[in-house]
Amino acid sequence: MTGLRHALTPHSHDPADKVDAALESSRAGLRALWISLVVLGLTAAAQGVVAAYSGSVALLGDTLHNVADALTAVPLGVAFLLGRRAATRRYTYGFGRAEDLAGIAIVATIAASAAFAGYEAVRRLLQPQEMSHAGYVAAAALLGFAGNELVARYRIRVGRRIGSAALVADGLHARSDGFTSLAVLLGAGGAALGWRWADPAVGLLITGAIVLVLRDAAREIYRRLMDAVDPALVERAEAGLRETPGVLGVGCLRLRWIGHRLHAEAEITVGAELSLVAAHAIAVDAEHRLSHAVPRLTSALIHPDPEHAHGRRAEPAAAHRH
Repeated sequence: MTGLRHALTPHSHDPADKVDAALESSRAGLRALWISLVVLGLTAAAQGVVAAYSGSVALLGDTLHNVADALTAVPLGVAFLLGRRAATRRYTYGFGRAEDLAGIAIVATIAASAAFAGYEAVRRLLQPQEMSHAGYVAAAALLGFAGNELVARYRIRVGRRIGSAALVADGLHARSDGFTSLAVLLGAGGAALGWRWADPAVGLLITGAIVLVLRDAAREIYRRLMDAVDPALVERAEAGLRETPGVLGVGCLRLRWIGHRLHAEAEITVGAELSLVAAHAIAVDAEHRLSHAVPRLTSALIHPDPEHAHGRRAEPAAAHRH
């Protein structure tokens, strides 16, 4: 029985290519992280020099914020490295879920950023502080915004290309940091005009924007942890399976993300008169078509179920439980 099920449940039609593609996506993620770390590190260093020269508390806070945010690349980088490890008898699906755990840490960091920004804004409303060299502070704020937005676009683009929700969340985090830098810019403009309340007031508005980013990032990570997938992917998978010659119907179909890799399990209905070899060939063809229909699919288990002799699909084993 075990041998029959193994024969009817084929593995990848080209596993080497799929493993190579998965490793390449991990390398792309790691490359995005380290480039982002360098860009944010240089940005924070430049801001730190201006903060020390001008005495701007707001810019100092933004600088420390950017340093902390650059370091979020560390847990995500570790997650990408773990995800490249081979599956074991204990972790039979591999270690791709480490990315989702890193995503939780990133969401927590965004929440901390929102809390810090809100606290600083309220504190400066209650205790206004003078700012010198507003022009230098404004330039450093623009630099902070540009650096964070550059990193955000890069991380989000790479994250969506390789299917990493954690990297996308980290990109959204960098974008929220850019908003914080803009608050420093507007505050510097207000200080130049003598409006001591401008910086903290705008800071509160930016805190609200960071909260919106937090909501989107948290929703993305929550859906990934709950094995949610885009319904359009399910439709594409079903269409690919139905177009396979010899497939009479598609039964249960499941898709799930494991890190930035997609795994599928499906039941297909084939003719009851077919031999084991013929049913196996149809299943292999169905998996091949499925891998082309669904992007970033790295593994699939296709179970061919024989059609009932009288034209009805055979009921699954679960239906015969007593």
